[in-house]
Amino acid sequence: AQLSCLARLLAAKNLTADFGSFPPDLLLFNPSEVRAGSCREFYGRASRGKLELLARGSARRTRLLRGALSCLVSGVGWPGTPTLLLVKPLRGAGGSSPSAGSAPRAGGSAPCGPGTQHPLSLSQHLCTFPAPLSLSQHLSPSVPQAAREGFRRSFSAAYSSQSPSQREKSLILLRALAAASAPSPPRLKRSSGRCLSQPITASSIADSILFFDYDTPEQFDLCLSNKVFLENLEALLAQPLPTEYSLVLKKKMDQMFPGGIPEEQLRRLGPLSRLYSEEEMGGWAVTSGRTLAALLSPSGGAWRDSQVQQLLSTCLARGGSLTGPLLREIGGKRLCNLQEEQIQLIPAEALGTAGHLNISSCSQAKKEQLYRKAREAFASLAGTPGRYYCQIRPFLGGAPAEDLKDLANAGVAIDMDLGTFLALNPKELQKLSVTDVKNLLGEHLPELKEAENESLVMSWVQRQSQRELDCVLGIGLQGGLQEPTGTTPPPHPSTSASATSLATVPVPTTLSTVPSPPNPSTSASATPMATTPVPTTLSTVPSPP
Repeated sequence: AQLSCLARLLAAKNLTADFGSFPPDLLLFNPSEVRAGSCREFYGRASRGKLELLARGSARRTRLLRGALSCLVSGVGWPGTPTLLLVKPLRGAGGSSPSAGSAPRAGGSAPCGPGTQHPLSLSQHLCTFPAPLSLSQHLSPSVPQAAREGFRRSFSAAYSSQSPSQREKSLILLRALAAASAPSPPRLKRSSGRCLSQPITASSIADSILFFDYDTPEQFDLCLSNKVFLENLEALLAQPLPTEYSLVLKKKMDQMFPGGIPEEQLRRLGPLSRLYSEEEMGGWAVTSGRTLAALLSPSGGAWRDSQVQQLLSTCLARGGSLTGPLLREIGGKRLCNLQEEQIQLIPAEALGTAGHLNISSCSQAKKEQLYRKAREAFASLAGTPGRYYCQIRPFLGGAPAEDLKDLANAGVAIDMDLGTFLALNPKELQKLSVTDVKNLLGEHLPELKEAENESLVMSWVQRQSQRELDCVLGIGLQGGLQEPTGTTPPPHPSTSASATSLATVPVPTTLSTVPSPPNPSTSASATPMATTPVPTTLSTVPSPP
């Protein structure tokens, strides 16, 4: 009732005059004809609305979707009016707006750019929109078969070249296309237990979008024989299939190999492998680097870290070996997730060909493990410190101070970047002298001043002489140890031995008064003082009469 009321209120409105000011949901109820000059922008905005607001098969929904298709194919010259159709931007399929002059090539790809002209090419008009568009395969019979095939090839080629995240968005669109193409809600039917459509063949896999032709996972399962499945696995995986359809493929694979999937079949799993649990992967026969590389290929989509951990554990437990290219594919972060015992199984030469691995997330113990292996791998370069440093740099977070000092005193400029310096083992860095740090950083030494508030730098500075920091580095670092002040200078070298002895051995500086016989010429004699450990005056000894 509310929608009906809204429709009456909008009956006198022309939403196409200033459609940018209306929300997308409102544009779905537009009662006016959309001008050809702005129809693409109008339907592009309307496509972001909730199509379910319009009842399936309703006149308003039919008119809207036909208008969108008419806008898309205007000027192509197709006879008749196409059937109900959803037109919606396919987000993520490409960020540019190519020209409309291209058409599908023989191989099935459909580049959007200058090329040969095909006036009836549907894919050509897909490229004229601000973002690539996707159309339902359920076109009217009045649309030429060649155009329908052109669209299918164009969509399939675009899908096959998309990243996994872009494919997810495409699958969301396909669901909307299938829903919009249905004239009425699907009736709930009791399972028939048999294929109600044509059986899936190698030809139909190559020439159609199976998700549209087999509208339930059950029918997809019943119409796909195990033989066709196994012989055409790669082609099936290239199809835009929602997760529930992919699970049908997984079920067939498990049914065909109840005792475990053979290694040659594991290499073919592609995106299907990501649907297996860690427990299921534990039984895989992954024994070669070739199989591991095929499974880890990014073309199959993203793995969960726990899955990769299980995959590597399974491979190593079955005697498999990790090569340099495999380590590069695994990445430093996942390498750090391995157990220390597993890292110990990695050959040193594998690190030598792994390229740059970011092992910053490793524990200190694992960094030291990997450093020792890297030092072994690059030992032949030790005679050329510059080349040696470039290769071992990613692993220096595990280096002991002795090795860092050797690099500093190699006699050539190391020019360690500040990031590598700050990633050194904090305990080992504190053992480096001011000269060591100067030689390691080289031309990057001034950058150390910018990092003076880093806890690692502050603690190192506090251990160094401020005078050395000023004289050797000269970059203004403060906070080092100051020279002691107010000390008595040492005795002059010409001081006599006796004086030196007195200065070091406590002796009395006065002697007790020694009584002497009376002297007639003296009016009074010195009075003896009480004997004390430290007398204060010397007594006068009178001369004999």
